[in-house]
Amino acid sequence: MSIKEQLRLDLTEAIRGRDELTSGTIRMVLSAITNEEVSGKEARVLSDDEVITVLSREAKKRREASEAFETAGRADKAALEKAEGQVIAKYLPAQLSVEDIKKMIADAITSTGAAGPADMGKVMGAVKPLIAGKADGSVVSTLVKEALNK
Repeated sequence: MSIKEQLRLDLTEAIRGRDELTSGTIRMVLSAITNEEVSGKEARVLSDDEVITVLSREAKKRREASEAFETAGRADKAALEKAEGQVIAKYLPAQLSVEDIKKMIADAITSTGAAGPADMGKVMGAVKPLIAGKADGSVVSTLVKEALNK
């Protein structure tokens, strides 16, 4: 069963169970997926990998919005954004630990022959397909910078 089909089934269950947070969040995610499918020159159906990319983007939006609300002193809105992020996280692959990411970065540095900060693009290019949907890109970027500046 594809992720999109699972989302639709879970939406039906959330509506039946009158779970407004879950149903609203899934509707928002399905809308983002549909928008992605119809963008461009012709409509297409997204693969599970592409759906994971959309889900990751939506989860990142929730994290950033939560942080912004917290700094603005709106704890109620921050809590809502965090809760929506947790609903989205159920459909994402398990997140990689920092140690796993560092190991992937070390392997990528070795395989690309990267020697310093100027080679960050090479390392990120090698690591990105491995971490897609499994880690936040900004965290990976920071870890790559640290590894190349040693």
